[in-house]
Amino acid sequence: MATYRATIDWALKDGEDFANGRYSRGHTVSFSEHVVPATASHHVVGKWAAPGAVDPEEMLVASLSNCHMLTFLHVARLKGFVITRYRDAAEGVMEKNAEGRMAVTRVTLRPEITYAGRRPTDAERDQMHHEAHEECFIANSVKTEVVVEEVAAA
Repeated sequence: MATYRATIDWALKDGEDFANGRYSRGHTVSFSEHVVPATASHHVVGKWAAPGAVDPEEMLVASLSNCHMLTFLHVARLKGFVITRYRDAAEGVMEKNAEGRMAVTRVTLRPEITYAGRRPTDAERDQMHHEAHEECFIANSVKTEVVVEEVAAA
């Protein structure tokens, strides 16, 4: 078992009006070795979002993409493939779920993978993505539908 920690730190700034919702949603997310500027989504809070900061929905999409990539690299290596680059233009959609609540309901991963040597067949590639999805800790932790649409590498 492992334990993961993050510290979220937000404070009201001088001149902001908390009672009327006129305050920055900018804050920091601190991990053991680094700090990330964070905010609420500008889609949700408009001008009260902090520019240049990442929002929770973006972090969820990135976490799913990151976990799938790391797991896929491991699966591919065990099957004898050599990957020299993996780039994913992942996209998440926030909408009302079946219960009528706003949620990130679908994340589409669009990895573009460059191989050295033999490339996998379509069937091998699909199987590796399936295995990576089944083993991804983050995918196993969410209700969000995760779809993989690999893009052919140039």
